[in-house]
Amino acid sequence: MNLDERTRGFFRLPLETYGKSVLGTDLRYVPCKGKCELLVIAGIHGEEPETTFLLSRVLRLISAPLERAAFVLCANPDGMTLGTRGNYNGVDLNRNFPVSVKPEGYVYSRSVLEAPRDTLLRSCSADGFPVEPEVLGLLDLLEMLKPEEILSMHAPIGCVDAPERTSLVEGLCNVFNLPWMPDIGYPTPGSLGTWCKENMASGGPKQCVTLELPRMSLEGLFDRFGTSLAEFLESKY
Repeated sequence: MNLDERTRGFFRLPLETYGKSVLGTDLRYVPCKGKCELLVIAGIHGEEPETTFLLSRVLRLISAPLERAAFVLCANPDGMTLGTRGNYNGVDLNRNFPVSVKPEGYVYSRSVLEAPRDTLLRSCSADGFPVEPEVLGLLDLLEMLKPEEILSMHAPIGCVDAPERTSLVEGLCNVFNLPWMPDIGYPTPGSLGTWCKENMASGGPKQCVTLELPRMSLEGLFDRFGTSLAEFLESKY
């Protein structure tokens, strides 16, 4: 655990490029040293910056790449920079994965959790391209790493959504004191989780776990959960 005040303020782990965003930003990930068992993905929604913030703080507590876990700090860098849920093309990347049944045209999202679904985003590009560059990059990364499980970080529902209560799910429930939900309660066509389910039989990840962070301040998230999450990841992977 890195507690040195001289080094914990900047990112020291190696970064490798796996693609480019619509605006040409390099898409980067932190590789693991051995066979990848877990790929953690943050920031696929640009309006959920707490996922990238917390993961960055956690990784800065880790002194070296983990043996069996790799990390994507921000899967949607253009959206994060612009403060938009979707990417620069206005596409919700978590509804853009190539699955058998995808939403047609637009999908709804909420401006705040308590609001009705009041914001429209595209599920594919207005130019007719079915899969966005950011999603293509993730698919290439998944093909290269072949992780056994994916952890996709979101906010702010406050739960651990996964089909099965694996040791990863159990650990996350304990770290964050969150309930396990085998189903989020509404359909998510075109999502990373849906893609995982359809590709499991053909050698894809065994499970996609969605960590929905609780609604807290950025500093509060790290203060309450950061060290425990770093210790959990280091001990397990």
